[in-house]
Amino acid sequence: MSLSRNKRISSSSTVRSSGGSRRLSSFIPAQGGFSGVSLSSSSLYAGTNGHHQGLGASLTSLSVNKSLLAPLNLEIDPNLSMSRAHEKEQIKSLNNRFASFIDKVRFLEQQNKMLETKLELLQGQGVTRSNVEPLFEAYMAGLRRQMDLVNNDKTKLDGELRNMQGLVEDYKHKYEEEINKRNNLENDFVILKKDVDSAYLVKADLEDKVGALTDEINFLRNIYEEELRELAASIKDTSVVVQMDNSRSLNMEQIVAEVKAQYEEIAARSREEAEAWYKNKFDQMSVQASQFGDELRIVKGEVAEVNRLISRLQSEIEAVKAQRAGLENQLAEAEERGEMAVKEAKARTRDLEDALQRAKQDMARQLREYQDLMNLKLALDIEIATYRKLLEGEEDRSYCWFVFVNWLIVFLRPSFCSCFSPGPKSTNGYHSNSSSSSSPAPKLLIKTIETRDNSRYSTL
Repeated sequence: MSLSRNKRISSSSTVRSSGGSRRLSSFIPAQGGFSGVSLSSSSLYAGTNGHHQGLGASLTSLSVNKSLLAPLNLEIDPNLSMSRAHEKEQIKSLNNRFASFIDKVRFLEQQNKMLETKLELLQGQGVTRSNVEPLFEAYMAGLRRQMDLVNNDKTKLDGELRNMQGLVEDYKHKYEEEINKRNNLENDFVILKKDVDSAYLVKADLEDKVGALTDEINFLRNIYEEELRELAASIKDTSVVVQMDNSRSLNMEQIVAEVKAQYEEIAARSREEAEAWYKNKFDQMSVQASQFGDELRIVKGEVAEVNRLISRLQSEIEAVKAQRAGLENQLAEAEERGEMAVKEAKARTRDLEDALQRAKQDMARQLREYQDLMNLKLALDIEIATYRKLLEGEEDRSYCWFVFVNWLIVFLRPSFCSCFSPGPKSTNGYHSNSSSSSSPAPKLLIKTIETRDNSRYSTL
């Protein structure tokens, strides 16, 4: 921002004024570290309409008395020139600070425009972000639906797993029952085998006895035949002298024939009885052996059937175990996929929430910065307007003095605010001496300027 008129005031400058001098007075409370100051200033304005006359107006020629130019012994304090030089330097530094302040105002205006542009861009991005939010919400809704489907599948698989576990338990009970039946049948088979073995041993013993008896019969038959032959031979070769009663006659041949017939009959009857007994015993043993063989075949068939049933049940149990393992693996994979999907959805949701929170924080921070810059711009605009009015002379000197003092209060805000900052107060409503003594009082630079007409005015 450029000022239309820029005036620098120094301690050695003189100002021509057409009006009389006016006295300005300003009072600042002593509690803030200031004292009352009474200043006189000559008006820089002339004319009935209050128009400003330039400082560079032409001066009339004057006759100069050389004697008046001789140095006078006014007994002026030598420190006065030093103080004036110091005041001049302070005025220059203030002017330089004012110029830097103007540059800073321009820079801040540029920054303000740039921030306004950023704000517009951010507002446009905010609309874009609001268009993106439904997409994320739709994606999150899809993930929730997938999670619900996975949960439903998990519930179904849990039901199927419970059913399969029930079937496995049933097959397990059946398998245990069949194992018990098999053990019982094996025990019965062992008992029957013992009976068969004992029967076989009895049969073998009886067969041995039959053989022994047959051999004995053959031996006795041979002995009997041999005895008969010997008896016949002895009878044939032996002469017997028998004293007999001659009164009757005996038929010896008939008697021998009868005895022979009796012996043959006894031998035949004994042989028939032995053969009948052995035959009966052999038939009984054959019947028992056939019965035991039939029972053994039946038991072997039952054992084979039980073995086939056991093998079939074992194959079914293996198949059920394999199916159960497959279902458990599928269930574990489904649970893992569901957990991964839920974790990914939560992570994406958390990232989106973090991004949204960061965007909101950035927006709030930029809004605060924009508000601070707007406040600073407003204060700078007010100060610039005050400077413009002060330098262009649109208001009277007293108003300029009041506004300039206010500007110095704003410019020296840290020290001035520390003087008037809230602190412990006395009972009369003013700050106590402790607060005023602890914080240094703000310094005011007062410049007194003398004009040719011996009028004075003061400025800060």
